[in-house]
Amino acid sequence: MAIDIIESGYSESVGIEHRKKFAQFFTPVAIADIMVDWLLGCESLTSVLEPAFGLGVFSRILLSKAENVNVLGYDTDPVIYEYYHNKVSDGGVDFLLDDYINCDWNMKFDGVICNPPYFKFHDYDNKKYITAIRENLGFRLRMHTNLYAVFLLKSISQLAAGGRCAYIIPSEFLNSDYGVQVKKYLLESGTLRHIIVFNFKENVFDDATTTSAIILCANDKQSHSVGFTKINTSAEIGKINRLIDSYPSMENADSVLTVDNIDPSVKWKNYYSSFETPKLKHLVPFGTYAKVMRGIATGANEYFSFNLSKARQLGIDCRHFKPCICHSSDVSGILFSDSDYSDALNADKDVMIFNPLDLNDAHVVEYIRFGEDTDINKRFLTSKRNPWYGMENRMPAPIWVGVFNRSGLKFVRNETNTLNLTTFHCIYVQENLFGVDADLLFTYLISNCAKNLFSASAREYGNGLSKFEPNDLNKANMVDLGILDESCKKRLRELYYANKHNADPFFIKKVDDILFSAFG
Repeated sequence: MAIDIIESGYSESVGIEHRKKFAQFFTPVAIADIMVDWLLGCESLTSVLEPAFGLGVFSRILLSKAENVNVLGYDTDPVIYEYYHNKVSDGGVDFLLDDYINCDWNMKFDGVICNPPYFKFHDYDNKKYITAIRENLGFRLRMHTNLYAVFLLKSISQLAAGGRCAYIIPSEFLNSDYGVQVKKYLLESGTLRHIIVFNFKENVFDDATTTSAIILCANDKQSHSVGFTKINTSAEIGKINRLIDSYPSMENADSVLTVDNIDPSVKWKNYYSSFETPKLKHLVPFGTYAKVMRGIATGANEYFSFNLSKARQLGIDCRHFKPCICHSSDVSGILFSDSDYSDALNADKDVMIFNPLDLNDAHVVEYIRFGEDTDINKRFLTSKRNPWYGMENRMPAPIWVGVFNRSGLKFVRNETNTLNLTTFHCIYVQENLFGVDADLLFTYLISNCAKNLFSASAREYGNGLSKFEPNDLNKANMVDLGILDESCKKRLRELYYANKHNADPFFIKKVDDILFSAFG
């Protein structure tokens, strides 16, 4: 979907790096128009707040449709502020160069409309903003909360009686741990009316990778139900118009739940997704048999990761490195063996991380000094380590799982002493609990049975991309392998041993047949 010519001109003039710095992703006109229509349903719309004003696409549309409306906008980017006043500058708009979160929390508005900045928690002063939420709303957010959620919570608190709010934000908070408190506030405020999730194969925003959602709120008396709707193609945009036109009726929503039946602690994709968990019995949390942890975070992969050429060029002996997979693309099959590592090493892949053992080695000292001269030691993660170049003490994981996936979860059985960076999560098997060892667990993990169960816990992004955080997997359901009889366990292991190098096309089906027979 296209953005307005004003936003296009600005984007061309400042470049992508400036926009990334201020987390600027402009709302397509078609989406902005729909969000404005939600506000226009307010019986008395005279005051409107734009917490992240940008170039005022919402206000431009709003003022073309309504009279006697005053808009107050905030933005922290002096470049976009000047561009707006030089190129646009509408009457009826008071645009302030200021941080919305720092401004008066007691001001009330008939309408709030926003496409907030999308900053990850370590890209902004999250402590300051989370403190502001605690002081003004009385609860504490998780430190990993994205800035857009802070904007949303403040905006809802500023709705006047009868007022309406429309936000477009990433949908990840609906299915994340940090989103629990956000969802709880949405429900307790009594203002949440519709959640509309975009599941386009293309992105709503041209250069954003996340799946987006429109959150529609109203401070009226219609607080008993919430509608959930999924938009799969641009041709379905009209569904949102019908939702707005029929309000307070929820007849055009994909699903409608009373507030009492919505649990903020679960992933809300269960409320808008058509996915149905297979009817399996004897399910337990995955954490019963294994623990999932993120891979090693270096804080500066370009510095710490090495191939043979780089090591030889710098004169650093191989004893100062640990074997480590730095890129998921360097692992192709379901098994990673010692010969696979040797092949990757000889192909000059980045399969080593810097792990200095002898600070009397002049080449090592020189490379550490280079890191300090280029401020590698001052980055977010490195600055918190002592010494800054020391790596996490981590055992090689017997099973890896890909973090981002487009065609289902990627599990790899690691039969080496190779570590992994955050391109994979680590799966550590509990000490052979009830006869469930790494081989048996891995055989289960590559089955369709397992992948279907896990899919209910995925975080959805744009372009068919899904992501799993470690806790998503730890809390996900799996069949209780420990109750299988020994003959079933033996058959599953034999299937893995026979097919780990050259799998026959029916390998997974055979595994599934055993599992569904036992747990279906």
